[in-house]
Amino acid sequence: MLNPNPNNKNAKLLGRIGYLNVLPIYHALESGAIKHGYQLYYGPPASLNTAMEQGRLVASSCSCIEYARRPEQYFLLPRLAIGSVGAVQSVLMLSQVPIEKLKNETILVSAETHTSAMLLRLLLKERYKLNPNYEVGNATERVATAAPPLAFLAIGDEAMRLRKHPLYPYQLDLGEAWTSWTGLPCVFGVWVMNRNFQPDSKLEHPAIILEKSRDWGIKNLDQILNIAEINYPNLSRNELIAYFKGLSYDLNEKEQEGLNLLYAKFAQAGFINQAPKLCFAQL
Repeated sequence: MLNPNPNNKNAKLLGRIGYLNVLPIYHALESGAIKHGYQLYYGPPASLNTAMEQGRLVASSCSCIEYARRPEQYFLLPRLAIGSVGAVQSVLMLSQVPIEKLKNETILVSAETHTSAMLLRLLLKERYKLNPNYEVGNATERVATAAPPLAFLAIGDEAMRLRKHPLYPYQLDLGEAWTSWTGLPCVFGVWVMNRNFQPDSKLEHPAIILEKSRDWGIKNLDQILNIAEINYPNLSRNELIAYFKGLSYDLNEKEQEGLNLLYAKFAQAGFINQAPKLCFAQL
């Protein structure tokens, strides 16, 4: 997907993760079903985090960690998040051996993720009492070599592709592990807006545009499934239905409680300086 020039001061750019899980949120914007005056800018979470930090995007989906690191720079968009209550299916640690045997081993972690990498460290240390080593790398490439990793963390489309790999019979679904541990939803990503951005009379607020598009996608899930079947032929329609049904796109009271607890545990573990206050954009 060709991105617009992020240095064009006149372009109003919305960040869009290039993963299947946000297709219900963005398809109406991409197809023209919901009219808007923004341009979409595509990338993995880590790239969108950087673009938001540099002020090149008006608003974007981003990792929870990006908001925690720079809460003074962003407003959260209300009622928008990406997460799960239970299994998320696309944030997975896959392993050749049972989890308890990873104590002194090395786990490969995708460079595309910040929040999920920290959540994996937290879960293994606090819930499973393990302190393995970690290295950053490309799981898809490494799995195909003569020396595949013993275990790796994959997110998004990569996780969906590799989750049934015969070499990795053991898996830890991070969404399921978090909810089992805390009883709360797991929020992996949020939508943020640059605090310096002021929508003019020609543009609807990005939160309103994104909510309209999300609601359209959920209401027209059959159309979303038709597109997903074409782009992801390795997944059956029933698998796609189960995947989308397991995702949460809200940031309501329970999701906020889960997010606040996640931040508190990250701060306690020393991953972030302090748990940020959730500050929302005014519509």
